Amino acid sequence: MSTVIHHNPDCGTSRNVLEILRAAGAEPVIIDYLETGWTRPQLLALFAAADLTPRSALRTTKSPAAELGLLDPDVDDAALLEAMLVHPVLVNRPIVCTPRGVRLCRPSEVVLELLDRLPPGPLYKEDGTMIVNEKGERVD
Repeated sequence: MSTVIHHNPDCGTSRNVLEILRAAGAEPVIIDYLETGWTRPQLLALFAAADLTPRSALRTTKSPAAELGLLDPDVDDAALLEAMLVHPVLVNRPIVCTPRGVRLCRPSEVVLELLDRLPPGPLYKEDGTMIVNEKGERVD
């Protein structure tokens, strides 16, 4: 199984996760989900593998979630899933798939759990916080 990143190139967290994967020696398959969209089976499989629900995967900022009324807690998962199929930006990102599992890598250091080995450091989050030091050790 190769590494796959469901990526939004305009997202700093997504770009950072991609850089971390590459620094670790992976050249992931990059799926620009805003261009390709989602399928119901694809989302259901990703959510199941990452232990997410449509509600927990919903991007609530910088998306049309509020305008579409999706922030109301009475909106059920089926309605959220339908909205995500129509508006791919509603799915939070990046979602990374590796042989070690599938995760929504937000914050970006979550991707470290999916790596066989840590990349050489230092590595930083998009906000400048160090996540891997110069010795290649994870910083928590």
